[in-house]
Amino acid sequence: MPSPATTSSANTPFDFLDLRAQFAGIHDEVMQAVARVFESQHFILGPEVKLLEEEIAAKLGAKFAVGCASGTDALILSLLAEGIGKGDEVITTPFSFIATGGSIAYVGAKPVFVDIDPATFNINPALLEAAITLRTRAIMPVHLFGLPADLDPILKIATEHKLLVVEDAAQAIGSRYAGRYTGTFGKYGCFSFFPSKNLGGAGDGGLITTDDAGMAERLQMLRVHGSKKRYFHEILGTNSRLHALQAAVLRVKLRHLDDWQKGRQNRAERYGRLFAEAGLSHFLTAPLQPPAKFEHVYNQFTIRCRRRDELKAFLQAAGIPSEIYYPLCIHLQEAFAYLGHATGEFPESEKASREVLSLPVYAELPDAQQERVVKAIAEFARAVGSC
Repeated sequence: MPSPATTSSANTPFDFLDLRAQFAGIHDEVMQAVARVFESQHFILGPEVKLLEEEIAAKLGAKFAVGCASGTDALILSLLAEGIGKGDEVITTPFSFIATGGSIAYVGAKPVFVDIDPATFNINPALLEAAITLRTRAIMPVHLFGLPADLDPILKIATEHKLLVVEDAAQAIGSRYAGRYTGTFGKYGCFSFFPSKNLGGAGDGGLITTDDAGMAERLQMLRVHGSKKRYFHEILGTNSRLHALQAAVLRVKLRHLDDWQKGRQNRAERYGRLFAEAGLSHFLTAPLQPPAKFEHVYNQFTIRCRRRDELKAFLQAAGIPSEIYYPLCIHLQEAFAYLGHATGEFPESEKASREVLSLPVYAELPDAQQERVVKAIAEFARAVGSC
């Protein structure tokens, strides 16, 4: 493997995601919101959570939003609300974070995997029909890295087979498909507020959107041990309450989401120009602006490289951060060995897991750091001759 060129300052490491840069611009707003919660001493659910739910529902165009403890819980609660469990099957992608398949298994159902479209990293709708059985209850598409899945054919198939659609929009808040926000197409839209998300909290948090009033009420019960009235429990639920401190911080951040989204899109477009200028089009496939129907919000900017591990090590030696999302597909994880899957069953997903590399992308990412990233990749490409 080649060694990166070095100068006195060129190899100074920088962060993959610098949340301090974001916080600097909203410091006073956040601290005032946090102080407001401490003054109220109301930390569990309450008015801050209710206001956040209302504001996000209004932003996305959903009738209801229900906050919960994490994006994982958003998926689990949606499945529990529908009574999905033992003996049921839910179709999803094997190329995602473990929570996607894990939430299905957690409620006792069987995750059934369908390979991805290599151009988008999202579930391939053309393969859905073959995966449907008499036990299939739902389809769980993932809007991976902030790019919407191709929802029209997914929804058509779901309607034809009377299947539920649960959108895993954990990485995609603010993204749109045909002009409409993701998370509002299926019966449920599930979001994560993990700090690295485009709308990230100061810890874990999640939210579910739905247009079904009855199911919104059921979700509200499920997150507090199945209760509407304190200490009286109509159904079995769990403890998955969104903390008021998280809601207060998220309410501040929600006001800035559109600007940060434009910043991420700007950084992604600039990567595209820099790659082209460096003559890297033959070496790397970058997720440039997709067709107009799909609005990408770039929670990650992910490239492909056949010598991915070498490239990652090369960048690390040059002080440049990168991440691999995800190095092992869900169906090959040890936790899912009981399903009996083998290497080669989902070739596009497995190929992606060997090739993907995510580069720094966030609204405040300095031009100079982007240029360092592309310059180093160009240096690697010249040295190895292919990527």
